Amino acid sequence: MEQTDDLKQKAEELREQLLYHNYRYHVLANPIISDYEYDQMLRELQELEHDHPELITPDSPTQRVGGEPAEKFERVPHPAPILSLANAFSKEEVSAWLDRITRLDPQVAEEAFVVEPKLDGLTVVLHYEQGVFVLGTTRGDGEFGEDITSNLRTVRSLPLRIPVGQRTIEVPDRLVVRGEVVIFHEDFIRLNSERRQAGEKEYLNPRNTASGALRQLDPSITAQRPLSLLCYAIVDSDGDVPTTQWELLSYLRELGFPVTEESKYCRDLQEVFQVIDKFSEERGNLPYEVDGMVIKLNDLPLAAVLGFVGKDPRGAIAYKFPAQVVTTYLENIEVNVGRTGVLTPYAVLEPVEIGGVVVRQATLHNFEFIGDKDIRVGDRVEVKRAGDVIPYIIGPVTAARSGKEVPYTEPERCPSCGELLEKVKGEVALYCVNAACPSQLIRNIEHFASRGAMDIEGLGIKIAVQLVESGAVRDASDLYTLTMEDLLQLEGFGEKKAANLLQALEHTKERSLSRLINALGIRGIGEVTASDLARSFLSLDRLKLVQEEELEKIEGIGPNISTAVVDWFAQPRNKSMLGKLKEAGVWPEEKPAEGTQDQPLSGSTFVITGTLSGITRDEARELIEERGGKVTSSVSTKTSYLVAGESPGSKLAKAQELGIPVLDLSGLQRLAGIE
Repeated sequence: MEQTDDLKQKAEELREQLLYHNYRYHVLANPIISDYEYDQMLRELQELEHDHPELITPDSPTQRVGGEPAEKFERVPHPAPILSLANAFSKEEVSAWLDRITRLDPQVAEEAFVVEPKLDGLTVVLHYEQGVFVLGTTRGDGEFGEDITSNLRTVRSLPLRIPVGQRTIEVPDRLVVRGEVVIFHEDFIRLNSERRQAGEKEYLNPRNTASGALRQLDPSITAQRPLSLLCYAIVDSDGDVPTTQWELLSYLRELGFPVTEESKYCRDLQEVFQVIDKFSEERGNLPYEVDGMVIKLNDLPLAAVLGFVGKDPRGAIAYKFPAQVVTTYLENIEVNVGRTGVLTPYAVLEPVEIGGVVVRQATLHNFEFIGDKDIRVGDRVEVKRAGDVIPYIIGPVTAARSGKEVPYTEPERCPSCGELLEKVKGEVALYCVNAACPSQLIRNIEHFASRGAMDIEGLGIKIAVQLVESGAVRDASDLYTLTMEDLLQLEGFGEKKAANLLQALEHTKERSLSRLINALGIRGIGEVTASDLARSFLSLDRLKLVQEEELEKIEGIGPNISTAVVDWFAQPRNKSMLGKLKEAGVWPEEKPAEGTQDQPLSGSTFVITGTLSGITRDEARELIEERGGKVTSSVSTKTSYLVAGESPGSKLAKAQELGIPVLDLSGLQRLAGIE
């Protein structure tokens, strides 16, 4: 039991850290760890969840891609998920990937590959109607992006109409293309030279400069940056497009899209490795930033049939180049306190430039790592990086010690609130268990106000800090007792800003029950599970009295989440906060679905897999839900039926193994009373 609890806690800590760093990278565009470190952390969680599926939660970073779009631009849905790739860090891992997908479909053994540079820029999705560019978005969270059409129109290499020039190639009425906006090295050097001559601050690296330019609200500023576009995939089309990646790249070129010249066709894995070796050695000579190579099956229909592992397509993998290493001095070791009370140490470094990025901080993982490596304040340390963002410490250069270095001692008290820290036996982490700890409270308020929760316009991390440090907010319910006088005492607040925030808070009283449940910050509860809880219990009055056994009857909720929910509602501090929310009028209730019990699919849970003839999967989902059924993403013992079309993949095998009835579209329609 103790081991199970340890694994549960480890998974929760990894999820918490990944979600935070994902937010900093994709929303704030201000990462504090390297891509490599994030990848390793994600891999650790993936392996943990693979070995212990009961630890998987709906809000786990392994179940989703990515983070939420920033608030500056309109959210736009993608026509298909804009997914990332699984990573490989060695040739052995590439070989293992190929072995896995070959076992799934032996045809893979006969297929060729296309190897492309893993461009280090900003992913964009370009929509064309009747050959005219009509919409451009960022990747966002993979499901929704940000509308940056006006900014993309300033990118000179982006065709505003296709085909370009005198080409007579036929263009589908609707075509959606995926690409990457980058700044070429020579353009970046020239840009910084011009800024230096003008007495302006130079930019640090091409990627962040490109990303920042596309996120400008004023397109005229974007137009001043030397942005370039490189395309490599078709996301959606209503016409015939090539069925191999190599032909697709040629097709994009024919239409007039810029395509990298460094992509290579490889007949087998041996040629793939030769290309990887070549580009690994010549990486610095490429005209743009890359952090690896992407290996794709050339046969696109075959790649599609292979499906996904979580959110990662099986038909391609990203090979990451080895990370770079530099040394610098460790000036101090400081500590962050997370929303759940976990303390995380980080290094304050003598600034050092790595690949154009000036690094001042790096992660130290945990306190045990510091002790095991005997890392001391004043040490010269090796710093490792990958992906051109902030790195992490490898360890000290002991030969460089002068004797003045100071060994580090774990803190006994929380640096935020001064309370004694606790350490669970067998765990690495130190905890601050003070529910009123300012650092935890700040993160809780930030989460409560976030887009997926109560979506309080104008309340970000900076204002959360001000509200907590002023003493005006001691828990989330205090937000609804704020007055104009409270806000005017805060730096930067005038009457208009204060009135806007108070109005925004008033508007959130109309938010749905699922949003409020998500906003409470219960461990393991994200948007999907919060929605399930809202539909099942209809009010917080009922949910706060629920027992674990009743929770576990809900699809997707296991013992870990059920325990977390029951424990949260049992805490006196949380009971008090709920009471104040109710008193403030923040107490939404869910209306039961009308006639649900009389619907033909009431009480049944469905999973949809494969390609259905004559109907999309979204349409099938709507059909099921309109008739009282529920649709989930994974097959389990709680699944009532599997709806299978062509190329159903592993879900069919699992359903057959569990004895779950399998329906085709006609069978589903008969069950739903349509025919």
